[in-house]
Amino acid sequence: MPRSQESGTIRLACAQVNPVVGDIKGNINLVINSVKGAKAKGAQVVLFPEMVVTGYPVEDLALRPAFRAASTKAVKELAKTLSTLGLGDVLVVIGFLDDDGRPLNSVAFLHGGEVKAKYVKRHLPNYGVFDEFRNFVAGEGTLVVRFNGLDIGIAICEDIWRDEGPMQELAARNPGLVLVPNGSPYERSKDDLRLELVRKRATQIGAPLVYTNMFGGQDDLVFDGDSMVVAKSGELLARSPQFKEDLLIVDIEVEASTAKPDLVISEKLSAPSGQVQREIAAPLAETEEIYSALVLGLGDYVGKNGFKSVVLGLSGGIDSALVATIAVDALGKDRVFGVSLPSKYSSDHSKSDAEALAKNLGIQLRTIEIESVVQGFLAATTLKGLAEENVQARVRGSLLMGLSNQEGHLVLATGNKSELAVGYSTLYGDAVGGYAPIKDVFKVDVWRLAKWRNESATKAGATPPIPVNSIEKEPSAELRPSQKDSDSIPPYDQLDQILELYVDKGGDASAIIAAGFERSLVERIIGLVDRAEYKRRQYPPGPKVTPIAFGKDRRLPMTSRWNESTFREGN
Repeated sequence: MPRSQESGTIRLACAQVNPVVGDIKGNINLVINSVKGAKAKGAQVVLFPEMVVTGYPVEDLALRPAFRAASTKAVKELAKTLSTLGLGDVLVVIGFLDDDGRPLNSVAFLHGGEVKAKYVKRHLPNYGVFDEFRNFVAGEGTLVVRFNGLDIGIAICEDIWRDEGPMQELAARNPGLVLVPNGSPYERSKDDLRLELVRKRATQIGAPLVYTNMFGGQDDLVFDGDSMVVAKSGELLARSPQFKEDLLIVDIEVEASTAKPDLVISEKLSAPSGQVQREIAAPLAETEEIYSALVLGLGDYVGKNGFKSVVLGLSGGIDSALVATIAVDALGKDRVFGVSLPSKYSSDHSKSDAEALAKNLGIQLRTIEIESVVQGFLAATTLKGLAEENVQARVRGSLLMGLSNQEGHLVLATGNKSELAVGYSTLYGDAVGGYAPIKDVFKVDVWRLAKWRNESATKAGATPPIPVNSIEKEPSAELRPSQKDSDSIPPYDQLDQILELYVDKGGDASAIIAAGFERSLVERIIGLVDRAEYKRRQYPPGPKVTPIAFGKDRRLPMTSRWNESTFREGN
């Protein structure tokens, strides 16, 4: 149906908040405080992220009737509370877990002390880290609500990522404005994809689109926020910063629609008073973006799970140096404890590099010599070669876990994605820990992040935290004389290119060989990756920052005789 030429201005707030899964009471308080702040700035509508009442993703909590009942009850009580607090005139659009005997990923429109309308998510993602088809029942139809004389449509996250369904149907209904609450996890360069998508949907529907995303860490996911508002032309009107709480206030010009709404809350057009300054936060450069995700992921995992502090082994190498620096940036120096665990093979520069790092970061460092403990293990049985080397790693892991039990620290594993991919780690040794901050960071990116962090410190007039020697020296596990990582695995610049093609991009051996890599090298690396699946299953969680992280993104059997080299084309 055609639109009228009349238009109006509405002031809307994107509440980019950090909920905690299962903390319904705490999340409701977040909502109330955000609505108070929004109303103080004259906002007439406040849009919250997907499933903000329960936190997201709830996984199989959605299947528990008591949890669903608590969520639906909280939303009804919230509507009344907002009215009691003098906030009932604000239209609050809030994501929650609804229950009609089945779990529903829903949005409620709250106004005047009541739940005025609900919408249920139509498209349930069932790929990558998402299992929504397992946890929810899909909704039907579209919803358009008239508020302040303007017609507002709604969609939830995945609904706008597909051309069919809600997008086509909303476009046919001609709403004046579309709201989209989101629980969209971070991965590198995703903000560019989101902006392109939001612009596409706004022009498709012919109406401004408001995209509100949560931020914060949840297990192995990080949500970066990056909420945004675009005009029907696709012009970016406002944007929140990444990895921060934000209440984005924006005045939006909305055309009045002649389409029939499903519900009328208010017909009278009431323009907001005064003006608000348009805020468009610049997206972060990729390296800073990844680093920020790692800091937020670690900080929220520690905070939301109630750990008071973290402990990690400081070897003098680049991986532990970067993890320690991330930990200090996330938690503060007083909550990070380093342990030097030298063996007879530890070089003097490794010990001095660990000491320099601790001094630069201002963290406590204790030294525990492990040689006598290692010899005690070796005296109990005969172990040679690799088995003997791994005793050192397992002694270190046992001592770190002992300190964790004794002092209440969370142990941080310091392995990177390259090592995890090819199984270059020791079970119950360097793989021990409760959280692994760089498990989804390739080795080449570990160096890049370390250099960036040092450069940032220099620009800020601070001491670069990571010793130059830790960055520049050749990597070594130092479990035998003169050992180098390159003795066991290819150089990281080669290895990581192949791993990115095989793991992140899903390429097979023939595609990687066609990209210019030697067949024997490709088949060797693929074999290492495939055989290490059982190790990855036992590795601690860590923040996802690449398109395909080890874990829910990539689900492969541990027991498998598939070997690409034996099924080469033409064999």
